[in-house]
Amino acid sequence: MIHDTHAFDDILQQARQLGALPMAVAHPCSRESLLGAVEAADNGIATPILVAPQARLQKLADELEIDIRRFECIDVEHSHAAASRAVQLTRDGYADILMKGSLHTDEFMSAALARDTGIRTDRRISHVWVMKVESYPRYLFITDAAVNIEPDLITKRDICQNAIDLTHALGIPCPKVAILAAVETINPDMRSTLDAAALCKMADRGQITGAILDGPLAFDNAISKEAAESKGIVSPVAGDPDILLVPDLEAGNMLGKQLTYLAQAASAGIVMGARVPMVLTSRADDASGRLASSAIASLLAHQKRRQGGRP
Repeated sequence: MIHDTHAFDDILQQARQLGALPMAVAHPCSRESLLGAVEAADNGIATPILVAPQARLQKLADELEIDIRRFECIDVEHSHAAASRAVQLTRDGYADILMKGSLHTDEFMSAALARDTGIRTDRRISHVWVMKVESYPRYLFITDAAVNIEPDLITKRDICQNAIDLTHALGIPCPKVAILAAVETINPDMRSTLDAAALCKMADRGQITGAILDGPLAFDNAISKEAAESKGIVSPVAGDPDILLVPDLEAGNMLGKQLTYLAQAASAGIVMGARVPMVLTSRADDASGRLASSAIASLLAHQKRRQGGRP
């Protein structure tokens, strides 16, 4: 699906101004994954290090008429070795960004999260979709729609904080977080409503920082001030959220894809919570989405450098 190529212009401009950082690309052996790395390089956002079986990579590059001699290429035997080597490059500080190529997501994440050789931290990793919907005045951040299937309360805390940290890196100092459920009242039989209430109290007690939280909120009164007012909801978040925290992966995945295919939203995505930002490219991503994902990762990586290293 082709979206507005100018949707992420402000993010791309910021990333270009800050300059390219090294990005380890694990097994870019498909058209989409190799183009994602090349586009980031051509736009001055990242300097790719291509980790893949050299013969296979060269064959693909020839088919696409791409000169990969301008990139550092590391020859490995197979996709599993590519994932391990790319992760090692980021763990050793040789690369600031990690990008998934054409290998399976489970294989990629297994290498990234390996206890002794990966780049995990004490925080749970999570995926954030950055979406630009024409009918909404600014970016919407939807999380988690790709990594945590049925997150418990503590995992949701990390998912929430990861998204908040991302918005900070993109220049939003105090985002508003709408914690979604099917209803806006507490129902003991609906865990999502109990988790939402607990997350709000955790923010009050400093266990989640840097944002204004409210929930549970149904999607209509989260996104529409009129809908919230019709229910008598008084909230600084309702009708004006930056972040939509979904109850589980299925809800987030459906919401994101509905916005993409029914509302023609442009989207980019990033995985947070590891030592370095991770870009997960998809065959369904168009060029603007791939490029925006790399730009977001670059902004995060620059922020980590300014803060004196990785978490």
